[in-house]
Amino acid sequence: MLIPAIDLMGGQTVQLRGGTETIIEAGDPLPIAHRFRLAGEIAVIDLDAALSQGSNAHLIESLLPLARCRVGGGIRDVETALSWLDKGADKVILGTKAIPEILSQLPKSRTMAAVDAIDGEVVIDGWRTKTGAPLIETVRSLSQYVSGIMVTFVEREGKLQGTSLEHVKALVEAAYPARLTIAGGISTADEIEYIDSMGADSQVGMALYSGVLPLEDAILAPLKGEGPWPTVIADRRGVARDLVMTNRAELGLAIANPFNLRAIDLDAARTALRFTVDAPPAPSSWGPPAGLAALEHTLLVRRNDAPEGSYTRRLYEDAALLRAKLIEEAGELADAADRPHVAEEAADLVYFAAVAVARSGGSWSDVEAILDQRAKKVHRRAGDAKP
Repeated sequence: MLIPAIDLMGGQTVQLRGGTETIIEAGDPLPIAHRFRLAGEIAVIDLDAALSQGSNAHLIESLLPLARCRVGGGIRDVETALSWLDKGADKVILGTKAIPEILSQLPKSRTMAAVDAIDGEVVIDGWRTKTGAPLIETVRSLSQYVSGIMVTFVEREGKLQGTSLEHVKALVEAAYPARLTIAGGISTADEIEYIDSMGADSQVGMALYSGVLPLEDAILAPLKGEGPWPTVIADRRGVARDLVMTNRAELGLAIANPFNLRAIDLDAARTALRFTVDAPPAPSSWGPPAGLAALEHTLLVRRNDAPEGSYTRRLYEDAALLRAKLIEEAGELADAADRPHVAEEAADLVYFAAVAVARSGGSWSDVEAILDQRAKKVHRRAGDAKP
């Protein structure tokens, strides 16, 4: 799969050649992340922090609510790594300090190691210091501590001359059971397809920024066959809204003009897709929504034209009444004991909470997004009741 890269230096997005020469200055990373998130995870690397010459932490923090980010660059201790996980990074990437003493203190499922190499020799400190360590052996030694390993062929980085495909198979085997990501020189859809077929991911920067490799071609590279492909249209909850057949031209247009498209996922067999879209709850090809989605749909429809005299309208217009009902129902839920009673009181509370959300102009997806972000925290609050 494709992992688009956002490299930050001096407060903007850049692309370097060979780790030293700035070739592209792409500016604000926010619109770039908004586009790149279609591919899934994004690699966000703070080059200034990696080189110990500054920090772009504020920019990275602004990207975390927008996209699923692997964060790397200058992460050299447990505290910094955990801090990024608490802030919402999907994963953290450690380079120079990807050592057992530190990695063993981090959640394996959310930790990656970055191994940079020049001509098969590992380099550290922002690619400036040679270690004499062989690449394959280093990857193998780290595989038990992390869920992913990113290997960068530094001598090919930013040159658009292709990557070292001949080494991919051996590196995948050395990294197992960790998932391998290859970076450095990848410039064609064929390379992404081959790397994917070997069970690894492709991290791409220069080719995307320069236009040599269109984003749609990079995302769709692993798809098998000539299409059309079955495509599930799903909302942010993952609920299927429709099933269509799409050809390559239609897929390319959807990616180039995403509108409310949030993500594109390929199935494991690389024969079907899922489009995740921003859309309010509404009837789908399989009928009307149910449960919480149905409630939200009704409340959204009635937000501006609830029937005169209806209870929902009263709640929209009377903030004091809504507040009182929220407090009342929360207390009744707290006092409920048996399963049916708990379910009934929980349903009452959820109804009034959903009214409060809709009344504010928000949606239940806003609530779920906050829950998803909180689930990424490693450090937890005590959770004691307020006095």
